[in-house]
Amino acid sequence: MSRSIFAAAAATTLLCLSNPVCAGAEAAQATQTEPGRFTVEVIGAGPDVILIPGLSTPRDVWRPTAEALKGQYRVHLVQIRGFGDDPGANASGPVLAPFVDELADYAARLKHPAVIGHSLGGLAAMQLAERHPGVAGKVMVVDAVPFIATLFNPDATIDTARVQAGRMRDMMLARAAASQGKPRPAPRDCSAVTGTLPPATGAMSLDAKGMCQIGNWMLEASSQVVAQAMFDDMTSDERQGIASIAVPLTVLYAVDARDPRHVGTAGTFAAAYAGAPKARLVPIADSAHFVMLDQFDKCLDAIRTFLR
Repeated sequence: MSRSIFAAAAATTLLCLSNPVCAGAEAAQATQTEPGRFTVEVIGAGPDVILIPGLSTPRDVWRPTAEALKGQYRVHLVQIRGFGDDPGANASGPVLAPFVDELADYAARLKHPAVIGHSLGGLAAMQLAERHPGVAGKVMVVDAVPFIATLFNPDATIDTARVQAGRMRDMMLARAAASQGKPRPAPRDCSAVTGTLPPATGAMSLDAKGMCQIGNWMLEASSQVVAQAMFDDMTSDERQGIASIAVPLTVLYAVDARDPRHVGTAGTFAAAYAGAPKARLVPIADSAHFVMLDQFDKCLDAIRTFLR
């Protein structure tokens, strides 16, 4: 398994277990709406584009992309409640399915928006297109697969994934409970961080500043919401469901040529999306899981092509 695609799976766990707490015109003013499961910041004017972050990640991961697009598009920066703000309705029970249903209600008020999601957000984008046909105009998935459990075990089923994911969720919540009353580590100042990180299996970014930002986002996320969202992610199997996606589907995936195991990445994604033979698979070279941080220009170019 390549390091980049392993990171797509490891992001489900590392974003938690590495956490000490949870183991219309370009100048238009931003507007804020308040759905129950997520918040949205809207900037720019033009055709609608929805950007969904991944596990533990706030909307800021997509902010530079949104700023680059806002001159031509109306960009909806989504943030799942609990990923950097109050958990709200996500404080208990499932997170992913209610979020997708509520996002469908929001998107239905727009004119067939393009929906772009990273990691867990990519899974949500797939589910939106599958379960609410006619809402999204097109979908882009960024470094995510239809059933993440198969990256840990190629023979995984929902039943086996549920056991593993349940154990991981319980462990994460136990660590969070043990940290109750203890001060959280202070966020790092990432402004002066520079450089490229050496290869490391499961790394989420090759950029030192990117890893610094990711670490801070992990600190700010609700351990309860992250644990449940991780469970929802690992127990969702969309391999058959993606066959029903009728709108254009593009998949960006990360490749780090410094790691000799990257040669398997293309095959891994081709197999993962075999159920959607019309899906367009686009590799992003010299990147780990957070392609919008590691290769901003390449990622933005791919998004612009997708939107056109």
